[in-house]
Amino acid sequence: MTTKQPKIFVLDTNIILHDHKAIRKFQENDIVIPIAVIEELDKFKKGTDALSFNARGFMRDLDKLTSGKMFGKDGVPLGNKLGKIKIEPNHPFPEAFKDLFKDDIQDHRILATAMWIRDNHKGRFVALVTKDINLRMKAKAAGMEAQDYMSGRIEETHLEESEKEVQSINLPAEVLQKLAYGPETSIKWEDAFKKEPTPNQMYKFGWEGQDKSETICARYDRNSKKIVLVKNHEAYGIRPRNEEQKFAIDACLNKSIQLVSLTGGAGTGKTLIALAAALEQARDYDQIILSRPAVILGNQDIGFLPGDQKMKMSPYLQPLMDNLNVIKAQFRPSSKEALRIEGFLKEEKLLITPLAYIRGRSLGKCFFIIDEAQNLTPHEIKTIITRAGEGTKMVFTGDIFQIDQPYLDQWSNGLTHLSEKMAGQKLFQHIFLRKGERSELSEIASKLL
Repeated sequence: MTTKQPKIFVLDTNIILHDHKAIRKFQENDIVIPIAVIEELDKFKKGTDALSFNARGFMRDLDKLTSGKMFGKDGVPLGNKLGKIKIEPNHPFPEAFKDLFKDDIQDHRILATAMWIRDNHKGRFVALVTKDINLRMKAKAAGMEAQDYMSGRIEETHLEESEKEVQSINLPAEVLQKLAYGPETSIKWEDAFKKEPTPNQMYKFGWEGQDKSETICARYDRNSKKIVLVKNHEAYGIRPRNEEQKFAIDACLNKSIQLVSLTGGAGTGKTLIALAAALEQARDYDQIILSRPAVILGNQDIGFLPGDQKMKMSPYLQPLMDNLNVIKAQFRPSSKEALRIEGFLKEEKLLITPLAYIRGRSLGKCFFIIDEAQNLTPHEIKTIITRAGEGTKMVFTGDIFQIDQPYLDQWSNGLTHLSEKMAGQKLFQHIFLRKGERSELSEIASKLL
């Protein structure tokens, strides 16, 4: 009886930059890193962004694994119940494919090396793992097995369920009367259900057996073991225009919910609601930080923009200022609310900054809003949340169908990962905002274009 040989996975550079611990997530199978990947990682060793941190983290780990060892023919062990890892020199394409690609680029060197490994390990499954769709297509055109990196990828069915997290249920009139108009505006969960709901489960209750158009919004509060009414809160002049926005403002104002995820299309009010809620509670926090990952649309490098760091980032951070201006427009320029905002900006009580510039900070007693979070990897999301100190609240906002990172999609981005993994935690609430409220034109364009 022959034992089944472990598979061999050849990793592209973007896998390491996406997750520097990826080499430990292929179980007992072997890993091969083409030397072209090491050359590409060398370009990232001095940066301060997440890609550079991942590149350095991987190289440190690899250096530790190979301390006092040579890769040899088979590579070095990765650890208990894991395979081996090896750095493979560049190899040319097989003779039949030597004229397939004209450009001498790193992607082609990586593909050629993967094909060489396949041809020199007969009887073993060999696959190139890359998040680059174009490289996967080239590999398949050359007859090479190519796969996406699936670790941290959320199943499509889970993504669909996350968009239906508000349950619509009809309840008897006497129960809803107590919930909506009773002195405590809450009911025991046993009055409505046979099974205890998950923490922060949201509901739209209708009147059982009665022809009433009124919908009662409510949420299950695990701390009190009650279903509580979600009221029509106002936050610094901003009022909810639909039921999802009502849930969102309620979550952002609720101090017992320390982590909030707001997803939805353009104009649904995600960032505006988070910022308004932060300003409403400004006295409860030492600082309000509004940030976003530095992904430049169209791959334009901010290094080519004129001016210092602040001037370079100003155009990119302008959408965040636009939300602040919408809030300021609710008040007269001379009002105390508008003057407070100006004072917050001047004193940096309200700080609008790129995400890269707060790396390494300990975020204690601050209201931290991360906009465009769909452009973050699951590892980056984890890194940010683990910086939260005592009294800190974090709100992640984004549209998972509008991703600017080339190696992320709606299933593998950090915002989707956050909503899936944190679901059911009493400190977390996720709201999917469906209806655009920016304008009728914006709503139509979001749906049709």
